[in-house]
Amino acid sequence: MSLPLIPASPAGPAPARRALLTRRVRLLVAATITYNVIEAVVAISAGTAASSTALIGFGLDSIIEVASAAAVAWQFAGPDPQARERVALRVIAVSFFALAGYVGVEAVRALLGGAEAAHSPVGLALAGLSVIVMPVLSAAQRRAGHELGSRSAVADSKQTLLCTYLSVVLLVGLALNGLLGWSWADPVAALVIAVVAVREGRDAWRGDTCCVTCGPGDGRGARA
Repeated sequence: MSLPLIPASPAGPAPARRALLTRRVRLLVAATITYNVIEAVVAISAGTAASSTALIGFGLDSIIEVASAAAVAWQFAGPDPQARERVALRVIAVSFFALAGYVGVEAVRALLGGAEAAHSPVGLALAGLSVIVMPVLSAAQRRAGHELGSRSAVADSKQTLLCTYLSVVLLVGLALNGLLGWSWADPVAALVIAVVAVREGRDAWRGDTCCVTCGPGDGRGARA
């Protein structure tokens, strides 16, 4: 059963407020794309130098994040963003599934005896920065998406938040590998992230992007 758009109020935002929110979503999406392009280049370069599957995978996740943000940017570039919402949600869902598949396969390979990665100070610094930046971008876009009533903007904000979880996984994995030699820590955590990604992809495909992010009693998490 399809779900309605997420209402911010019974009448929705006024036209001037809607225009402001639309511009805000566009700016947040542009910031997300820019950051993730830089993140992808740094992560893949550092991962190649250190033979780190985790870092390379993190860089590829950044490319998937760019695809998700670009889908929302395409949606809000048109005169009627709601008309493009279903296609944008499909792209976001597929990006979640692709991320889950890659992370899951690489995690299993690592657990079965993949090559050991060298210590990467650049990777640690990048992961630490992403842990700070990504939650800020995600929260801002989620608030704007809820008020605007855009399921795709909320879904993309969840993709950005998932990147935060991957940043934590990467940070912990690189630290434990470098300090203690616990090569199993990163792939085990990555498997948990893969499960979360499958769930988020399923919700985006169904258009159910609010119920896990809205608080109780706000009237925005009910199913149709």
